[in-house]
Amino acid sequence: MFGIDWEELLVIVVVAVVVIGPKDMPVALRTAGRWIARVRRVSNHFRAGIDAMIREAEMEEMEKKWAAQNEKILREHPADAPAETEPTGAYPARPMPAEASGEVPGPPPPDPDEPQLPLGQDT
Repeated sequence: MFGIDWEELLVIVVVAVVVIGPKDMPVALRTAGRWIARVRRVSNHFRAGIDAMIREAEMEEMEKKWAAQNEKILREHPADAPAETEPTGAYPARPMPAEASGEVPGPPPPDPDEPQLPLGQDT
């Protein structure tokens, strides 16, 4: 507590009792308590204001960094560029054969030159 030992605090209390007197001591302590509470409130208010200013400054700094990063990304990957030319490091998309994609091929389309039989008749 501000570098005051218990012996020094005891001397202060004894001097206060002698100077103020035991009868007025409760009123003096109450007044001192009120002043200490006011100082603490002002100190906390000041500290909260400083903390808010620091947070706002940090947020502004982060917003600047985010804006620079977004601008860099948009320059590297323009919206109107085709997907194949983007430098993503991935292979370009190619159509996959039916066997590799897991699809089961259906019957082949009918040959237009082959004569058609009525339904239900086999040759």
